[in-house]
Amino acid sequence: MVLGLTGGIATGKSTVSQLLQDYQIPIIDADKVAREVVEPGTDGLKQIQSTFGWQMIQPDGTLDRHALGTLVFAQHDKLDQLNQIMGPLIKAAVSAKLKRLRRQHQPLIIYDAPTLFEAHGAAGVSAIMVVSVPEDVQLKRLMTRDKLSQSEALNRIASQMPLADKIARADVVIDNAGSVDKTKAQVVKWLNEAGFSSLMSED
Repeated sequence: MVLGLTGGIATGKSTVSQLLQDYQIPIIDADKVAREVVEPGTDGLKQIQSTFGWQMIQPDGTLDRHALGTLVFAQHDKLDQLNQIMGPLIKAAVSAKLKRLRRQHQPLIIYDAPTLFEAHGAAGVSAIMVVSVPEDVQLKRLMTRDKLSQSEALNRIASQMPLADKIARADVVIDNAGSVDKTKAQVVKWLNEAGFSSLMSED
């Protein structure tokens, strides 16, 4: 089974991902894959440079994520261009990782993807788990985490599908507004109900 794990920006999806990883459940992290496909020397980085200019590349040859983020979150057409570059590259890399894990006969694989719906990845998973928090909590967490002004944070939230729409399409919703223990209890409940209780025999 491939579980698509998603949520809005700064809803605490990484907390849920870590809880699942603690049970030795393999995670394919879309953000990590996205970094891998734009490492120096990759076709992805060359495409970004030719599309958005050399200003997006740091002196050491790596991608300037801050400069790219500032550009694409302020201009939706630029964000679309970036997604057109990144989408196929991420999809191919994720597909290769899934094949490798399936050959190992893993009973459950987590595809951790913040833009699962936006990148049309929902069709490739068996079920979808959405991590949710109230809007005011999301805004506050994002401003604190990424050191953004309120308007910058709202722009980033607005660049994604509304959280309510993701919740409507979810098979399971994890409320991450409380403590980590409360979040863990919901994750454990789902694992039990989905038939994966054997994965939770902690050493």
